Amino acid sequence: MTRRTAKAAVLALGCLTFIGCAVPGGSRATTDRTSDGGEVTARRVGLPTTLPPMKSFASTQITRPARSNSVIAGDFLDLSFLLESGRPLPVLTRFEGPVTLRVTGNAPSYMAADLSRLMARLRIEAGINIRQVSGSEPASITLEVISKRQLQRLVPHAACFVSPNVSSWQEYKAARGTPQLDWARMRSRTKMAVFLPGDVSPQELRDCLHEEVAQALGPVNDLYRLHDSVFNDDNFHTVLTGFDMLILRAYYAPELASGMSRGDVAARLPALLARLNPAGGSGAPRLSGRSPDRWKTAIETALGGGQSKTRRRQAAAEAVSVARSQGWQDTRLAFSLFAYGRLNMRQDSKGAFAAFREAEAIYRANPETAVHAAHMGVQLAAYALSAGHAGDAISIVNAHIPPVMRAENAALLATLMMIKAEALDLAGRTSEAQLVRLDSLGWARYGFGSNEQVGARLGEIAAISPG
Repeated sequence: MTRRTAKAAVLALGCLTFIGCAVPGGSRATTDRTSDGGEVTARRVGLPTTLPPMKSFASTQITRPARSNSVIAGDFLDLSFLLESGRPLPVLTRFEGPVTLRVTGNAPSYMAADLSRLMARLRIEAGINIRQVSGSEPASITLEVISKRQLQRLVPHAACFVSPNVSSWQEYKAARGTPQLDWARMRSRTKMAVFLPGDVSPQELRDCLHEEVAQALGPVNDLYRLHDSVFNDDNFHTVLTGFDMLILRAYYAPELASGMSRGDVAARLPALLARLNPAGGSGAPRLSGRSPDRWKTAIETALGGGQSKTRRRQAAAEAVSVARSQGWQDTRLAFSLFAYGRLNMRQDSKGAFAAFREAEAIYRANPETAVHAAHMGVQLAAYALSAGHAGDAISIVNAHIPPVMRAENAALLATLMMIKAEALDLAGRTSEAQLVRLDSLGWARYGFGSNEQVGARLGEIAAISPG
């Protein structure tokens, strides 16, 4: 129901652990320090006087989920009949009939194109009868754009969120703490409000659009075990995937309706999914084990705010320990290792990069988690650059750029390209470096937003190069 700032900052921006990270509501750390805390005289790379036009993604590569329909059915039930807290939902709820959507508030101009693309995908891929209406008309879903400060004044750790049974920020504030906002009391959906920050980068706003509109329409739960979905608090996927569209298409299939119990839905899912996804076969829903609360708490503590760095490092180590004790070799172990590496770079750089390498190996073993591997790759490429291994840095970046393009993550793409440009400079390939760096700036404008933030990331990466 809520896209969290801590994980968005860590993952969506491809944060470089040993040169400073974007933190929730905070500023970037200084870049003029080595990994052991010593000061250096850093090379500076200034922004060109005229930046290239902002780039954005024109099309989405649609991929169908590879796992069986029986597993997808189990995922559907856990997504649809549980809240993130683990509290059960008694019935399925959705909009019955055509869905309308309106935008209110101070929406930036760049939001319109991403919203139009999202609406088109929902109609084509999810089969949902949805259309946009003017801001003055009543609508099923209201997207209200407010400032990030306003939003976090009431929900401190949210990047954006969706709320049931209201159509405005004022209504939401008036209804807080009342049964009106209780998801478990709903029997159908008539109106939903999505609250978005208008003063963030184009990519962050787009990511919020995808996740929160999807939850306004369908599941309100997130599951860490889902490696190919935005319905996952790890935030590796930033736009709706083929799995997500299949889940939404099933939500609005004629076989289902608001008010159905979990048992009713479970009985209909095998035939329904066989019709929508023939390659997935048929069979009764196969339920996956829930991630232990101890592991979830450890991960949330490690990547959240409000705790000391020591406590967060301890939590990351605990997450790795729990994952290993569970015998996991999946994305949950890899994510635990990533959290450990991110938090221990200054205290134990050798252990941190061993964790990154192990996480990358887990992610790269499955083609469906190639973008996850790229988040590890950006750390390893930056480390290779800082060690003066230009060729290694270039090779690592080249291996990860294609899946990042497919995942439409401009911030991560720009970061990888900036590392590659520095490595090319270090290798004496100056003209190539200039072209790659210039290309990175167009993506950075979409991924990071302001010229100041683009310049900050460019400077951070220049500071780690020994050239």
